[in-house]
Amino acid sequence: MACWCYEGVLLFALIFIASYLFSSLSQTRHALENRHAQQAFLFLVLGIYFGWFWSRGQTLAMKTWHIRVVDREGLPLSQKRAVARYLLSWLWFLPPLAAVQIFQLDARFSLFLTVLWVCLWASLARLHQDRQFFHDVLAGTRLIDSKEDQSAARAQM
Repeated sequence: MACWCYEGVLLFALIFIASYLFSSLSQTRHALENRHAQQAFLFLVLGIYFGWFWSRGQTLAMKTWHIRVVDREGLPLSQKRAVARYLLSWLWFLPPLAAVQIFQLDARFSLFLTVLWVCLWASLARLHQDRQFFHDVLAGTRLIDSKEDQSAARAQM
């Protein structure tokens, strides 16, 4: 959870800079102008961010908490698998966002529904034999402790 919070701070900065760049280049004067284009742009920027770092093993937040993402065999992710993991990770938010859009729910209930879904989705990892998140299972990836991975590599030497 601490890794998520740290990642959120980093993503806030990334989204702020990317939004400023988009608004400047598109000369957007009002927050609701070009909203869908900006959302698509941010989706792409986040995909590049996570695809880049996950294909190298970890984001800065993951590095801080000694978490590494690898494929099922323990190898680094390919760009294709990293992008697939990014797209599948939207399962954390897509169902409540779709429900909010379809049923035109108010902000309070939307927040409640999103928090409820994220808690439910996270708890599904407890049901998996390796305690992996469902999007990792679908993407063929897994999270490992990089300290243990380094210790095992040293022991083999």
